[in-house]
Amino acid sequence: MADELNPFHIVQGQLRLAVDNLDLGDSVYNLLKDPMRVIEVAVPVRMDDGRLETYIGYRAQHTDATGPTKGGIRFHPSVSIDEVKGLSMWMTFKTAVMGLPYGGAKGGVICDPQQMSERELEELSRGYIRRLAPMMGPEVDIPAPDVNTSPQIMGWMLDEFDRVRGQHLPGFITGKPLVLGGSEGRTSATGRGVVFTILDAARRIGLDVRGATAAIQGFGNVGSYTAHYLHQAGVRVVAVEDVRGGAYNPAGLDVPKLLKHVARTRTVHGFADSAEINTQDLFGLDVDILVPAALENQIDEANARLVKAKIIAEAANGPTTPEGDHLLASRGVFIIPDILCNAGGVTVSYFEWVQNTMGYYWPPQEVDRKLKAMMTKAFDTVYKMKQAHQVSMREAAYLVAVHRVAEAAEARGWVHRKRAPEIPSDQLQAMATPVPEVAAVPPTSIGH
Repeated sequence: MADELNPFHIVQGQLRLAVDNLDLGDSVYNLLKDPMRVIEVAVPVRMDDGRLETYIGYRAQHTDATGPTKGGIRFHPSVSIDEVKGLSMWMTFKTAVMGLPYGGAKGGVICDPQQMSERELEELSRGYIRRLAPMMGPEVDIPAPDVNTSPQIMGWMLDEFDRVRGQHLPGFITGKPLVLGGSEGRTSATGRGVVFTILDAARRIGLDVRGATAAIQGFGNVGSYTAHYLHQAGVRVVAVEDVRGGAYNPAGLDVPKLLKHVARTRTVHGFADSAEINTQDLFGLDVDILVPAALENQIDEANARLVKAKIIAEAANGPTTPEGDHLLASRGVFIIPDILCNAGGVTVSYFEWVQNTMGYYWPPQEVDRKLKAMMTKAFDTVYKMKQAHQVSMREAAYLVAVHRVAEAAEARGWVHRKRAPEIPSDQLQAMATPVPEVAAVPPTSIGH
């Protein structure tokens, strides 16, 4: 069972299916089935009580066929080498489906940040980057926030990298504070992108979102912003859950008040005018939209049978097991796959990297406009692929992504594909790498 839920093996299976459907041959699969580089580091941290603890961290860099590798760093007790390897591959396909000039990477440290002081977290963050600095950089491998990491942690990591390199390199890391060259709209970007894809999916299936209902599992950064933007769109959010509990009101939760409650208490548990709800009951609610926004492997074969939602928006990475996915697809549930659904974060990270390179920064309205345009274009490309090949949205997303990476690898001379895949020319055009519209830079422009 553990092997079936291994994210590395799951994504290898998804890659195998896409390679076979595109008839690319074993050379492409063999090139992409493993990360090109996996690094393990031991990071010593002097604890507040004087003890010296050593934390194990990883960084997997999957492929740089399409550009420098890109991906978050998570701090969590369950981090494993296979998790990081699998997530790095998902990042490759996520950036590819969006047409971004990146490959995929992912990092993690085995720790419980809830049990660490701010000083201990800072020392861990700086030590992790010191160990990895020779193999990272704005044109090599670009980190970002992930589970249990924040703009502040990115700021510490940037400062440490600058110290090691002896120069200021803001493009080394994204998701950092605005004052250090972060982008407007980055914190909310993943949740914002999730809602853009939900609105696109609703239009495809004829669902009127005004008055539609939604349930959200996971209420960290992504889940909370998803709730905020769904509420703005007129969706009635009836249930949310985090690691400490849940909140359910069939008439709809007061999302603005809920967000204030979470800011004050750090949990949705105990929210006024709501009943407690657990994960299984939340998945089984009779809602239009279900948003898994927690960790991997949350919707399995058992609880997939409970799902009544018309749309599942995978705000988390790998939230649905292969068995759960097959069962939901057989029942006609419209699944927005993770590599498309939650790609808003890496897209605005790309914008941040571009802005750092130019030294010219965009207002939030400009970031939001560009994000919406790219999310809508990517969704349309995947949907056209779904129709052309009569496959699920997940399979279609992988067809788009794997084709692009294979094309880049062939152009570099790394592989020779069996034959050109039969993809309509309009889809190939849509898969081209986008270039953000950049306004003329004033002679005296100043960044953050």
